[in-house]
Amino acid sequence: MNATLDLLRTRRSVPPAQLAGPGPSAEELDTILAAASRVPDHGKLAPWRFILIEGEGQTRLGRVVAEAYRADHPEADDKRLDLEAGRLAQAPLVVAVVSRAGPHVKIPDWEQVLSAGAAAMNLIVAANALGFRTAWLTEWMAYDRRVLDALGLDPAERLAGFVHVGRAEQVPPDRPRPALAEIVTRY
Repeated sequence: MNATLDLLRTRRSVPPAQLAGPGPSAEELDTILAAASRVPDHGKLAPWRFILIEGEGQTRLGRVVAEAYRADHPEADDKRLDLEAGRLAQAPLVVAVVSRAGPHVKIPDWEQVLSAGAAAMNLIVAANALGFRTAWLTEWMAYDRRVLDALGLDPAERLAGFVHVGRAEQVPPDRPRPALAEIVTRY
């Protein structure tokens, strides 16, 4: 078995609360993002982009998240609002993967959306290859216009997800995976 296949066969998400620092160095982050951008991209549209959320940015965005939650849930207590404010501050780095899919004469929206998903997965594989652990999550705030506006997303852009990146002392046990016989057919 080679190292790439071994990584793909054993990669496992780690909950953000179990991710610690230090996060990637500037050089490591460039390597991760360069790998993330090398995905199938029919028409060379780059129908995705990345927003790095770290340090003070996590705190600022956390306030937006908590205020949005409070507006929708006026009964929320301080404990719940603190939880919402901290969702994007558990790992040392969170990368928001933005899908910029849009109308094109030759390339369907679906292909562009899939390219953004591939960019997120390449980001995860590259980070794990460098010894980091990750979790790709969306949660409610990935669909909330107030949060998306705070991140600077255009109304036509969507969030493919938040990729939390950090280091983990332990990797959770693997979850059951589907048997190939259940998901593979031949034509």
